[in-house]
Amino acid sequence: MANEINRREFVQLTTAGSALCMSGMGLSAFAAGSQGSKLISPGCRGTKVKVARIYMGTSRGLWPEPKMDFRKEIRFYESEFAKLKELSDVEFVVNQLISSADQVGPLKNRLREVDGILLIHFNIGVRPIINEVLSVGKPTAIFAAPYSGHGWTGFGALQKQELGAKLECMLTSDYNQLAVAIRPFRAIHHLREAKILNLTTRSFGKYAKAMKDKFGTEIKRIERQQVLDAYDAVNDSDARAETKRWIGGAKALVEPSRQDVYKSCKLALALENLVNQENATVMTIDCYGTMWDQTIKLPAYPCLGFTRLNSMGLGGICESDLESAMTHVIMQGLVGKPGFISDPTVDESNNSIVLAHCLGTTKMDGPDEPGDPYKLRTVMERREGVTPQVFMQIGRKVTQAKLVGADFMPYFTGEIIDAPDIPRGCRTKVTVKVDGCVETLWKNWSSGLHRQTCYGDITKELGSFCKYMDIKMVNEAV
Repeated sequence: MANEINRREFVQLTTAGSALCMSGMGLSAFAAGSQGSKLISPGCRGTKVKVARIYMGTSRGLWPEPKMDFRKEIRFYESEFAKLKELSDVEFVVNQLISSADQVGPLKNRLREVDGILLIHFNIGVRPIINEVLSVGKPTAIFAAPYSGHGWTGFGALQKQELGAKLECMLTSDYNQLAVAIRPFRAIHHLREAKILNLTTRSFGKYAKAMKDKFGTEIKRIERQQVLDAYDAVNDSDARAETKRWIGGAKALVEPSRQDVYKSCKLALALENLVNQENATVMTIDCYGTMWDQTIKLPAYPCLGFTRLNSMGLGGICESDLESAMTHVIMQGLVGKPGFISDPTVDESNNSIVLAHCLGTTKMDGPDEPGDPYKLRTVMERREGVTPQVFMQIGRKVTQAKLVGADFMPYFTGEIIDAPDIPRGCRTKVTVKVDGCVETLWKNWSSGLHRQTCYGDITKELGSFCKYMDIKMVNEAV
């Protein structure tokens, strides 16, 4: 199909000639010769997000006005959609006015093929239309601005019924929320398109099957020799140039030697090339096994390469943590921002939790936004390798979550109150004042140590996604 593009092309839909630049604020998204994506997230390898956009207005509706000009209303909404640049990866494969329930029937086959349905409410009398659309069983969002009708009085009850199990409603005059309504559809689409490469000697077939069955995500084993071959294929001059950029952009080169950075940069370029060759979106490596188990020993630590993939809008995940990899894809789809994996520690004195990990990502706001400052450090426990110690932004809201299994999502939100630069704990650290009670949070904590944290309070988008995908979402801090 004409709208189908592979993942590499998806990444390169950009302003021509936008090469990587360096500054004290950190690396830009790509290496030299690559181009930065203008899309919210290039973590998709096949097609655009497919959405059905249906305007609902009946000729019998006398409220909010007896003779509403539906064409004028549609033109207004089209102008609002045109302002939403993050929708550049969205294709409205169904886009029409529906005035009666019987007009939905001929559309049902097409509706079954979309990632989600967006209903825009014009006037009263549209409930039969909504019921017919919901009978298709696809994730559906209703956008109802003030004065669009009285249907909202029944939306809450409808959501409690089986018919409304995949219905979300947005009653607002903020037309930016049209993009928010579509974000969960994008996450669903990205999961179905995602391919995760996993370098490990461990068995993960049962988990991979569960993710494929529910979300469509492919998780593929990568062998050590494939990575070594990719490493050997990297041009030395490219690795040297990448080394110069990383060192030039850092606040300081602390423990590692320039040769250490060179080897890490060569591996980083190899990981990008391998992801491209496999038409994949995420790379994860059993880092502890890689460094301690000679069966998959690599020439360098993968931390810098993971940071680089995250800053491109793709994914680099520590320690073959497949649950964090899945959560990363979800967050990228929802808001175009990477997650930060952490090993937390608690401080009840100020209702905070410290999120720490040696892998830090410079582009926590996404590929096209300014990066956070960083130093180049060794991995804390090993006192070797190279990893970016990133100083995240104090005052930023954050959301931490993890998809556990296929149907549970624990989470909490908070605000960054410090970015400690102390020798204890992993290199990159943020102190987060918890929304709610940190004592309640640690007493409710389950499912291991790692979680993914991204900038922003994304609970609205995440909640809609979980509802659509039948995932139980639980705030552990309340």
